[in-house]
Amino acid sequence: MDDNAFRELIWQKGRELYRDMPWRRDTRPYFVLVSELMLQQTQVSRVIPKFEAFIAAFPDEQALAQASLADVLRLWQGLGYNRRAKYLHDAAKMIVYEYGGNWPQTERELMKLPGVGSNTAGALMAYVYNQHTVFIETNIRTVYFLHYFDNRDDVSDRELRAVVERTIDREHPREFYWALMDFGAWLKASGVRNITSSKHYKRQAPLSGSVREMRGRIVKILTQGSISELQLQQEVGADERFIVALEGLMKDGLVVRHRNKLRLVGE
Repeated sequence: MDDNAFRELIWQKGRELYRDMPWRRDTRPYFVLVSELMLQQTQVSRVIPKFEAFIAAFPDEQALAQASLADVLRLWQGLGYNRRAKYLHDAAKMIVYEYGGNWPQTERELMKLPGVGSNTAGALMAYVYNQHTVFIETNIRTVYFLHYFDNRDDVSDRELRAVVERTIDREHPREFYWALMDFGAWLKASGVRNITSSKHYKRQAPLSGSVREMRGRIVKILTQGSISELQLQQEVGADERFIVALEGLMKDGLVVRHRNKLRLVGE
């Protein structure tokens, strides 16, 4: 597809399909980081009410840094992947206590924050600072695979990044990425299923029956307070996944053992 025609199409679809979101109305770095970590593996429709509740409880990085991890995990319930909540909490503490409240303004510095990889740093640069940058996620892949790599099943991110770099609107990267995201979400909702064209595609394991499911059950019970391991096993319906899940949560710094009881860190 001709690059100029592609850009015109994206802007047109962006106007037609624009989705209003709290982190688009207010693009301060804290709001965008919270949204980016919440949106990993989670749909926008589920994130918006959780985001609003989270911001109501922790309106800025100072409030989040001063909160206990246990309180953060309680607000996070329903989103899954609780490690993301710890990354966010740790990032807020780094910003407040190590950086004096000053947010990094380069991708390299942003990637020093817990839970922030190259794509999240790129998204922050575009959405917060309106800087020309390149990042890739599912909706972006959907759009580019359809228009530039149709009938391919081995597209590498390196190839894709080169095309994104070439076609991105350098004067208005923030709004252009919003348009890409909205168009990609619309395409997926319309039945376009081309993500398997990525060379890096990995099918997500089902939640049911997974260690991840057991981790979620454990955290949910512990948000209600400390409990003995035997009681916890009974509450979560422990099976062969329990020990692996519990040890993983303790290793990740989400759960601790104190006086023969288990509790969330910071409880």
